[in-house]
Amino acid sequence: MAKINLLPWRENLRQQRQKNFMISLGVAVLVAAALVMMANHLMNVQISGQDARNNFLRAEIRKLDQDIQRIDQLEQVRDSLISRKDVIERLQSNRTATVHLFNQLARTVPEGITLNSVRQTQERLTILGSSESETRVSEYMRNIEAAVWLSDPQLRIVERSPSSDRPAQPYRFELSARIAPPETDEESF
Repeated sequence: MAKINLLPWRENLRQQRQKNFMISLGVAVLVAAALVMMANHLMNVQISGQDARNNFLRAEIRKLDQDIQRIDQLEQVRDSLISRKDVIERLQSNRTATVHLFNQLARTVPEGITLNSVRQTQERLTILGSSESETRVSEYMRNIEAAVWLSDPQLRIVERSPSSDRPAQPYRFELSARIAPPETDEESF
Protein backbone atom coordinates (compact mmCIF):
# COMPACT_ATOMS: atom_id res chain seq x y z
CA MET A 1 0.00 0.00 0.00
CA ALA A 2 1.04 3.47 -0.64
CA LYS A 3 2.04 5.59 2.18
CA ILE A 4 -0.68 8.01 2.93
CA ASN A 5 -0.01 10.64 5.43
CA LEU A 6 -3.16 11.44 7.20
CA LEU A 7 -1.66 14.11 9.37
CA PRO A 8 -2.81 17.61 8.60
CA TRP A 9 0.57 18.69 7.25
CA ARG A 10 -0.84 21.63 5.40
CA GLU A 11 -2.34 22.91 8.58
CA ASN A 12 0.96 22.42 10.40
CA LEU A 13 2.82 24.16 7.58
CA ARG A 14 0.39 27.06 7.69
CA GLN A 15 0.78 27.33 11.46
CA GLN A 16 4.55 27.15 11.12
CA ARG A 17 4.50 29.90 8.48
CA GLN A 18 2.19 31.98 10.63
CA LYS A 19 4.46 31.51 13.63
CA ASN A 20 7.52 32.47 11.52
CA PHE A 21 5.62 35.49 10.19
CA MET A 22 4.72 36.61 13.69
CA ILE A 23 8.31 36.20 14.83
CA SER A 24 9.51 38.14 11.77
CA LEU A 25 6.84 40.76 12.40
CA GLY A 26 7.88 41.07 16.04
CA VAL A 27 11.55 41.34 15.08
CA ALA A 28 10.66 43.96 12.42
CA VAL A 29 8.60 45.92 14.94
CA LEU A 30 11.46 45.76 17.45
CA VAL A 31 14.00 46.80 14.81
CA ALA A 32 11.69 49.62 13.61
CA ALA A 33 11.11 50.78 17.19
CA ALA A 34 14.85 50.66 17.81
CA LEU A 35 15.49 52.63 14.61
CA VAL A 36 12.81 55.21 15.53
CA MET A 37 14.24 55.56 19.03
CA MET A 38 17.77 55.86 17.67
CA ALA A 39 16.66 58.47 15.08
CA ASN A 40 14.76 60.34 17.81
CA HIS A 41 17.84 60.28 20.03
CA LEU A 42 20.05 61.51 17.18
CA MET A 43 17.57 64.32 16.39
CA ASN A 44 17.42 65.30 20.07
CA VAL A 45 21.24 65.35 20.22
CA GLN A 46 21.37 67.53 17.10
CA ILE A 47 18.63 69.83 18.41
CA SER A 48 20.34 70.21 21.78
CA GLY A 49 23.66 70.88 20.01
CA GLN A 50 22.01 73.51 17.81
CA ASP A 51 20.33 75.04 20.87
CA ALA A 52 23.72 75.22 22.58
CA ARG A 53 25.20 76.93 19.50
CA ASN A 54 22.21 79.32 19.34
CA ASN A 55 22.58 80.18 23.04
CA PHE A 56 26.30 80.80 22.51
CA LEU A 57 25.52 83.08 19.54
CA ARG A 58 22.87 84.94 21.56
CA ALA A 59 25.36 85.49 24.37
CA GLU A 60 27.97 86.76 21.92
CA ILE A 61 25.38 89.03 20.27
CA ARG A 62 24.50 90.46 23.71
CA LYS A 63 28.20 91.10 24.32
CA LEU A 64 28.50 92.81 20.93
CA ASP A 65 25.38 94.90 21.66
CA GLN A 66 26.97 96.02 24.94
CA ASP A 67 30.19 96.84 23.08
CA ILE A 68 28.19 98.85 20.52
CA GLN A 69 26.48 100.75 23.34
CA ARG A 70 29.87 101.47 24.89
CA ILE A 71 31.14 102.65 21.50
CA ASP A 72 28.08 104.92 21.12
CA GLN A 73 28.71 106.35 24.60
CA LEU A 74 32.38 106.88 23.77
CA GLU A 75 31.40 108.63 20.52
CA GLN A 76 29.06 110.91 22.48
CA VAL A 77 31.85 111.68 24.95
CA ARG A 78 34.23 112.28 22.04
CA ASP A 79 31.74 114.61 20.34
CA SER A 80 31.17 116.57 23.55
CA LEU A 81 34.93 116.84 24.10
CA ILE A 82 35.42 118.03 20.52
CA SER A 83 32.67 120.63 20.93
CA ARG A 84 34.24 121.79 24.21
CA LYS A 85 37.63 121.95 22.53
CA ASP A 86 36.13 124.00 19.69
CA VAL A 87 34.53 126.40 22.16
CA ILE A 88 37.81 126.77 24.03
CA GLU A 89 39.69 127.34 20.78
CA ARG A 90 37.13 129.95 19.70
CA LEU A 91 37.35 131.67 23.07
CA GLN A 92 41.13 131.53 22.92
CA SER A 93 41.19 133.04 19.45
CA ASN A 94 38.68 135.76 20.46
CA ARG A 95 40.33 136.44 23.79
CA THR A 96 42.03 139.62 22.64
CA ALA A 97 39.24 140.67 20.28
CA THR A 98 37.63 142.99 22.84
CA VAL A 99 40.93 144.73 23.51
CA HIS A 100 41.52 145.16 19.79
CA LEU A 101 37.95 146.35 19.29
CA PHE A 102 38.22 149.06 21.96
CA ASN A 103 41.61 150.04 20.61
CA GLN A 104 40.14 150.41 17.12
CA LEU A 105 37.19 152.39 18.46
CA ALA A 106 39.57 154.79 20.20
CA ARG A 107 41.73 155.13 17.08
CA THR A 108 38.86 155.73 14.66
CA VAL A 109 37.01 158.44 16.61
CA PRO A 110 38.03 161.85 15.17
CA GLU A 111 38.05 165.07 17.15
CA GLY A 112 34.63 166.62 17.57
CA ILE A 113 32.81 163.30 18.08
CA THR A 114 31.76 161.83 21.41
CA LEU A 115 30.56 158.25 21.67
CA ASN A 116 27.61 157.89 24.05
CA SER A 117 26.91 154.18 23.67
CA VAL A 118 28.38 151.14 21.93
CA ARG A 119 26.33 147.94 21.79
CA GLN A 120 27.38 144.62 20.21
CA THR A 121 24.92 142.13 18.72
CA GLN A 122 26.79 139.11 17.35
CA GLU A 123 29.08 140.62 14.69
CA ARG A 124 27.43 144.06 14.52
CA LEU A 125 28.21 147.14 16.62
CA THR A 126 25.62 149.84 17.11
CA ILE A 127 27.26 153.15 17.95
CA LEU A 128 25.36 156.17 19.33
CA GLY A 129 27.09 159.49 19.70
CA SER A 130 27.10 163.24 19.20
CA SER A 131 29.11 165.33 16.76
CA GLU A 132 30.07 168.89 15.92
CA SER A 133 28.95 168.45 12.32
CA GLU A 134 27.81 165.97 9.75
CA THR A 135 31.22 166.01 8.12
CA ARG A 136 32.76 164.65 11.33
CA VAL A 137 30.34 161.71 11.12
CA SER A 138 31.44 161.12 7.50
CA GLU A 139 35.07 161.23 8.59
CA TYR A 140 34.29 158.74 11.37
CA MET A 141 32.68 156.37 8.84
CA ARG A 142 35.76 156.61 6.58
CA ASN A 143 37.96 155.81 9.59
CA ILE A 144 35.82 152.77 10.40
CA GLU A 145 36.07 151.58 6.80
CA ALA A 146 39.88 151.87 6.96
CA ALA A 147 40.12 150.14 10.37
CA VAL A 148 41.57 146.64 10.69
CA TRP A 149 38.94 145.25 13.11
CA LEU A 150 35.89 147.19 11.86
CA SER A 151 34.22 147.35 8.46
CA ASP A 152 30.99 148.04 6.60
CA PRO A 153 29.77 151.18 8.41
CA GLN A 154 26.10 151.95 7.84
CA LEU A 155 24.65 155.27 8.94
CA ARG A 156 21.16 154.99 10.36
CA ILE A 157 20.49 158.43 11.79
CA VAL A 158 22.22 161.80 11.77
CA GLU A 159 20.11 164.68 12.97
CA ARG A 160 20.37 167.99 14.70
CA SER A 161 19.18 167.64 18.25
CA PRO A 162 16.87 170.54 19.23
CA SER A 163 17.61 170.29 22.92
CA SER A 164 21.23 169.28 22.96
CA ASP A 165 23.07 168.88 26.26
CA ARG A 166 26.25 169.90 24.49
CA PRO A 167 25.99 173.06 22.43
CA ALA A 168 29.40 172.32 20.89
CA GLN A 169 28.05 169.00 19.53
CA PRO A 170 24.51 169.62 18.30
CA TYR A 171 24.29 166.59 15.99
CA ARG A 172 23.17 163.20 17.18
CA PHE A 173 24.04 160.09 15.11
CA GLU A 174 23.54 156.34 15.11
CA LEU A 175 25.54 153.98 12.93
CA SER A 176 26.37 150.32 12.79
CA ALA A 177 29.55 148.55 11.78
CA ARG A 178 30.58 144.97 11.37
CA ILE A 179 33.29 143.49 13.56
CA ALA A 180 35.80 141.90 11.20
CA PRO A 181 38.92 140.50 12.84
CA PRO A 182 41.89 140.37 10.48
CA GLU A 183 42.86 137.05 8.94
CA THR A 184 46.26 137.04 10.63
CA ASP A 185 46.84 137.37 14.34
CA GLU A 186 49.74 139.76 13.86
CA GLU A 187 48.68 143.36 14.24
CA SER A 188 50.84 146.31 15.03
CA PHE A 189 49.81 148.63 17.78
